[in-house]
Amino acid sequence: MKRFSILAFSLVLFISCSSMQSTIPNTPNTPKTPNIATNATATYWQQHVDYNMEIDMDVNTYQYKGKQELVYTNNSPDVLNKVFYHLYFNAFQPGSEMDVRSRTIADPDPRVGDRISKLKPNEIGYIKVNSLKQNGKAINHQTVGTVLEVDLVTPIQPGERVTFTMDFDAQVPLQIRRSGRNNKEGVALSMTQWYPKLAEYDFEGWHADPYIGREFHGVWGDFDVKLTIDKNYVVGGTGYLESEKENGSKKTLHFTAPNVHDFTWAADPDYIHDTLQMPNGPLLNFYYKSTLDKEKLEHWKNLQPKAAEIIEYFSTHIGNYPYKQYSVIQGGDGGMEYAMCTLITGNRSFGSLVGVTAHEMAHTWFQFLLATNEAKHEWIDEGFTSYISGWVMNDIFSRNNPNPSLNAYKGYYYLANSGKEQPLTTHADRYRYNEAYGISAYSKGQVFLAQLGYVIGKENLKKTIKAYFDAWAFKHPTPNDFIRVAEKVSGLELDWYLTDFAQTTNTIDYAVKSVEGKTVVLERKGLMPMPIDVTVSYADGSSEDFYIPLQMMRGEKPTTATLIKDWAWAYPTYTFQTKKEVKRVHIDPTGYMADVDQTNNKLDK
Repeated sequence: MKRFSILAFSLVLFISCSSMQSTIPNTPNTPKTPNIATNATATYWQQHVDYNMEIDMDVNTYQYKGKQELVYTNNSPDVLNKVFYHLYFNAFQPGSEMDVRSRTIADPDPRVGDRISKLKPNEIGYIKVNSLKQNGKAINHQTVGTVLEVDLVTPIQPGERVTFTMDFDAQVPLQIRRSGRNNKEGVALSMTQWYPKLAEYDFEGWHADPYIGREFHGVWGDFDVKLTIDKNYVVGGTGYLESEKENGSKKTLHFTAPNVHDFTWAADPDYIHDTLQMPNGPLLNFYYKSTLDKEKLEHWKNLQPKAAEIIEYFSTHIGNYPYKQYSVIQGGDGGMEYAMCTLITGNRSFGSLVGVTAHEMAHTWFQFLLATNEAKHEWIDEGFTSYISGWVMNDIFSRNNPNPSLNAYKGYYYLANSGKEQPLTTHADRYRYNEAYGISAYSKGQVFLAQLGYVIGKENLKKTIKAYFDAWAFKHPTPNDFIRVAEKVSGLELDWYLTDFAQTTNTIDYAVKSVEGKTVVLERKGLMPMPIDVTVSYADGSSEDFYIPLQMMRGEKPTTATLIKDWAWAYPTYTFQTKKEVKRVHIDPTGYMADVDQTNNKLDK
């Protein structure tokens, strides 16, 4: 989602998400795992689901009827006695968990506030399951808030495929958070998380979380969707349009989407639909309201070649975009990523429009291809996206900023010193403050990746990102999967880094304790260990860079600095000798180490 500066955290942080190969495959395949990560995925398994849906939308009542056939393959080693569906639209009802949470958290999201509590019956959202069968036999089911609990007729055995058929009715809520009708810019339908969606089951068990306002997790599979809607509406979203047939005042659009874990669409009678075919790449689609003012319409035109640059940049620096199309669609309430598309608000300055598009496009890699569980690991999703989108904006606009993550560091320092920080292992819904969630997910997550370049070397970080994609695209990786790839690339032990920075609130604080002649004494004041880069300026006007390895890393990053002895974490101080009289000592002059108190990082004799 959308990236923000530190000055805007408390108000709008939450408003937001090699050259390309010569061909784009019709059906994406899981990228071949390189030798470096073969063992990482050897015992991995994931579930599979195929959706076939027929939807009939009434644009006057904002109600629709759905028929769904779902073929579920149990690739787990476990016997399943239950399954669960997400019914996300049920969150938009007075008294829902999302409503109550928004009205009781200390710093509510201003887009939500108490708006859900005020929805009228014809403005609420709902998904009502009328019938559900397993292999043709009716099964018991119960709607509990935003989750459908299903007792199976017969358990699903390991390796077994079963077919669930469902009839349901639904109503599109007034647009409040991501989904809904008639958003603030007048987009008629922003249809995200709009269908009964099977919950994920993995090595940790079921993930049937209630929808309280955060992010999502879904099962990989293929979608076949037939949407019947008023013929005057222009529709864009996930998948490939196979056919479009008119029938009186309506039309039926047939979409297919291979190997995705969600399906999203948006529709409006006033959409302009532009396309740009990338050489050796996907077809880019742009849907935006013709009612925007002249300046904003011009921004949407100028966005299009920039979007192509962005897609190419990510394909080069992460991994090839594997689908045949991508759509940038005006809709929603800020910016949010979906399969093969994003919904963003469109009434923006040009810089903001490009920036949010870059961030949401980056989510195609960090969440829709490298599909972490966003509810549990929101910082991998948001932080990694913020990191790479910061770099693409830096490079395509030639800003020449040596650290595009600088604002993220500032945000993290604020949080670490605020008393509000919780570990990055905190479930996305369980943060005490929305502000703490936002800074943790976006800023601290971004710092995690930027600082890893300090730990293992920038070139190793670049290699790690690409190797991570090669090993884990089209899967559900965890933070440990990422750090294991980094270990294989760098040859270093890095479990301590994941543990301290992501699983605790321990902070980094190193200081120059004393300088006497040629003797330098450093001090570790924070609990988190780090290898140390030090620049020493001598009395004769020369300078020298030193590198102090962290003993528990069991190795060193590539460096041209003078290598000196390891620093074992338990020792609070470290002393080394230079060959010349010392004038100044400066710890980490690049600022890539997230030291929470930099007032003690320099000392002049």
